[in-house]
Amino acid sequence: MTPPRTPQIPVVVLAGFLGSGKTTLLNHLLRNRAGTRIGVIVNDFGAIEIDAMTVSGQVGSTVSLGNGCLCCAVDASELDTFLETLTRPSARLDVIVIEASGLAEPQELVRMLLASDNPHILYGGLVEVVDAVEFDRTRQRHPEIDRHLAVADLVVLNKTDRVGEAERERLRAAVAELSGPAAVISAVHGRIDPELLFDPALRPDHEDKVRQLTFEDLLREEAPDGHEGHDDHLHASYESVDFTSDIPMDPRRFMEFLDSRPDGLYRIKGFADFGEGDRDHTYALHAVGRFLRFVPRPWARGEQRLTQLVMIGAGIDAAALSAGLAACRADGAERADEPGRADAAEVERAMWGVLRYVQEQAPEPEVFDAHGTADPREAAAEA
Repeated sequence: MTPPRTPQIPVVVLAGFLGSGKTTLLNHLLRNRAGTRIGVIVNDFGAIEIDAMTVSGQVGSTVSLGNGCLCCAVDASELDTFLETLTRPSARLDVIVIEASGLAEPQELVRMLLASDNPHILYGGLVEVVDAVEFDRTRQRHPEIDRHLAVADLVVLNKTDRVGEAERERLRAAVAELSGPAAVISAVHGRIDPELLFDPALRPDHEDKVRQLTFEDLLREEAPDGHEGHDDHLHASYESVDFTSDIPMDPRRFMEFLDSRPDGLYRIKGFADFGEGDRDHTYALHAVGRFLRFVPRPWARGEQRLTQLVMIGAGIDAAALSAGLAACRADGAERADEPGRADAAEVERAMWGVLRYVQEQAPEPEVFDAHGTADPREAAAEA
């Protein structure tokens, strides 16, 4: 029996030029985290205000934000050291958010994460926050914003309540052109659905039954700016598409689908059955932006062999995505209940496309149900 492994912690890079609203967005995530324990790393300087606590430019310090959330103010050279600290089991964090300074090069932080030897982290995407009011002037002062948008996985066009509808559409088109395949969503006061970035953590019942009333509890009742806590309309900014199949996926067709996934498709999570390609394993899938990773794990005894995926994006064609995945299913010769009929050499060649993205000896991620929330079953895919 394989010993249990610690789930990997997604690390999200939150970037944006000064005044774009990224700190406001981060505070919103902290207030609406639904029990998820968040580790915050402030690169160089910033100000996080939550639970009447302020952290400002305290490089090298770690401050508790309550309910298991932590905040560190670090220099970029110290990033690996603090990631090591925050990923210790004793920290019990579910997600880490790095708030890049307003003048930081976010792609450098992304490179550091992807090159990290820390086996406990998983790249969670680069989120670029854009000020809709100041966008044109920001481009004039900081033309490098074009480069930042080009490498973003998700773009949040913030403060859209302060521009007219026509201007909003012009800005959205301009940002979409610069950001290419990245999903672009509109926001007011940095309010986006936290489930765009991470999945709510499930806690054993005893952890939440007896505890002190927190500011988060109060904010659920009466949120700032006269809005309800965790507004339902936040879900309108993106779309989620579920796909389930009891027919194995053809590895070649599936990789062609993933290689050509459409613009605006931000995250894919779940697990895939490749049938004859690997009858011993299911493959946990994690994709954010252009980043893609598979983690194989043995099938559990008696486990139903399914492919189950959740796709999240903005401006996506749900019907086309579902049809595209359905076309990736193997034909009758490769069905799980008819082993041995497919050409073994051809199937092996097709699996090489998958194996290029396999992460060896990775910690085992959590499972997700069809709605993208954590499922207390054995192992499956993180997002």
